[in-house]
Amino acid sequence: MMNMKLFDRWDVESIEPQDPGLKNEINIEPMLAPKKSHGRHAGDRFSKNEINIVERLMNHLMGPGHRGKKHKINSGRCGGNSSKIWNIMKDALTIIEDKQDKNPVEILVRAVENTALVEEVSSYQVGSIIKRKAVITSPQRRVDLSLRHIAQGAYSNSVGSKKNMAQCLADEILAAYNDERESYAVRVKERLEREARGAR
Repeated sequence: MMNMKLFDRWDVESIEPQDPGLKNEINIEPMLAPKKSHGRHAGDRFSKNEINIVERLMNHLMGPGHRGKKHKINSGRCGGNSSKIWNIMKDALTIIEDKQDKNPVEILVRAVENTALVEEVSSYQVGSIIKRKAVITSPQRRVDLSLRHIAQGAYSNSVGSKKNMAQCLADEILAAYNDERESYAVRVKERLEREARGAR
């Protein structure tokens, strides 16, 4: 049987998540094209875990969302056909491979594990006051937030920059892989977990 490689370049069969809490949430199923689901899992509650992790990141790149509550950076121009996001993702993985000489999909998985929240703050109302309490983040939400923050960090770095989106995405993934504060996702994770420690 033919060994399927992602984008017909990278073998993903030997990649395993190291975080036991995310083992069932990060799907690294071998496939040629990371556009298998076509949104058919959108209405099911937990079926996004069946989508390949590369495709999930590509979906976040289609609309990275506003960064912060003031909506300073509008991500409306990210919409469009998926072939554009396809090329951005492929170019970013190629840049990562050239810089690290490793499987770029494995580096992406480690970056997601490094930036996945462990706990966050939840607000609830008691009488007329709002209290804050530290809560454990669910595994699926950990992966979703990690991918969202990686996409937002890459997009915000590309706005007004000479670098293209693929280069910014590669830099964000590499910084998250090395657990460096240059990564927007790492900074957000540290901030949210610091707030959660203060709300215990």
